[in-house]
Amino acid sequence: MSIQDNILHIKKSLPKEVTLIAVSKTKTNEQIIEAYKAGQRDFGENRVQEIVPKHEALPKDIRWHLIGHLQTNKVKYIASFVHLIHSVDSESLLAEINKQAAKSNRVIPILLQVFIAQEETKFGFSFEEIEKLMAENPEIKYPNVRIEGLMGMATNTENQTQIRNEFHSLKNFFVSLNTQHSILNTISMGMSSDWKIAVEEGSTMIRVGSSIFGER
Repeated sequence: MSIQDNILHIKKSLPKEVTLIAVSKTKTNEQIIEAYKAGQRDFGENRVQEIVPKHEALPKDIRWHLIGHLQTNKVKYIASFVHLIHSVDSESLLAEINKQAAKSNRVIPILLQVFIAQEETKFGFSFEEIEKLMAENPEIKYPNVRIEGLMGMATNTENQTQIRNEFHSLKNFFVSLNTQHSILNTISMGMSSDWKIAVEEGSTMIRVGSSIFGER
């Protein structure tokens, strides 16, 4: 199927409250435009050095999501335009986003990345660290950042029970956290290999690349 057909096929399977992020890392501007013509407006990039030139070259109504690991020294390059940063995995990064957002006269929406996988290569806060952070009134400490919700990546495994359990644990934590703070509205979990499980477990945002654009 074409890129446009893939997008329409996936969207047809999604509940209306779930947002599809088309992961366009390594993809050409022409491929992104093909997805754009199918009505896709949310695109996810892993690297700052890719997202910046794409933002400059492509239609301005595209909502750019930074979904990869973000270094503090790269925040300044995306602060003026990024729609949502999914991968905030440390308080030092949170502080830098707040600083650069203030310089751009913006409030940048972000997700706190939670470590739920059994893989040391993944990043994220522990549940306990997020509880501590949220208890310290981050909206006062970081007025130019808006914490929209949580993001998590499951272990890269064929074991669907393990994947489901990891997503389930994140959703339960999200619900528990919201009973105390009532400010979170997004839970980003699920990629090409596991988005269907993620949606079943309560994801409101999925990040899909190869199922839209094909394998690299």
